[in-house]
Amino acid sequence: METALLRYCCVSFSIHPYHKKISAHRRVDGGETQSKRDERCATTALSRRSLMASGFSLASSTALAFPGEGLAVVKQGLLAGRVPGLSEPDDQGWRTYRRPDEKSGGHGVGWSPIIPYAFTVPQDWNEVPVSIADLGGTEIDLRFANPKEGRVSVIVAPVLRFADNLGDDVKIENIGPPAKVINAFGPEVIGENVEGKVLSSNVAEHEGRLYYQFELEPPHVLITATAAGNRLYLFSVTGNGLQWKRYYKDLKRIATSFRVV
Repeated sequence: METALLRYCCVSFSIHPYHKKISAHRRVDGGETQSKRDERCATTALSRRSLMASGFSLASSTALAFPGEGLAVVKQGLLAGRVPGLSEPDDQGWRTYRRPDEKSGGHGVGWSPIIPYAFTVPQDWNEVPVSIADLGGTEIDLRFANPKEGRVSVIVAPVLRFADNLGDDVKIENIGPPAKVINAFGPEVIGENVEGKVLSSNVAEHEGRLYYQFELEPPHVLITATAAGNRLYLFSVTGNGLQWKRYYKDLKRIATSFRVV
């Protein structure tokens, strides 16, 4: 309709001046003169064009994430499933990541929300995208990395894959001792049998919850395992030989910082 309206107006104002003068006094339906109709036509078209331009500007600024009120909405949409949860660096330059309550992902229909977890990393470590093609598949809940220092992953697996009589408030000790847990779930992390690869194991307790801690080689990897709700949490920190040699102390600190909160 707008195109037709503009075309009509353009034709009316492009005719010979003599004819335009005559048409100005010629009345159309409803008693409105042609000139008045032309004026109303142009005003309506201009208003519609202004409205369209305003709407386009608003939509463009939102879609392109220009500064403004629309930016927060765009960020939330782009970050669905990956809502940032990092704190500011502390005095030593380390940041704490806590899984946001808003983060999507339930790992199975009918499962209760994932109980949040937390860990610390140096300030130059960042979250990286998770692919279902990665080792661990759809049960990988999070990845962090620093190209120079190493990588972190969090696997959240339903305990029903291990046993069907553990209930909905599982403790890691209900699943079994450290050796049983690492033999059953270690392959989830390294992609192969862990027999002969476990260099050390330890049990730590924090606020009444037990954490099984393992060091494997090869590959170089530290694993912290615990259970909460109806899920098993496998937190792994890994690196290549050079990273292991240069940053082992920091990688160890990351691994032992894991907590279900």
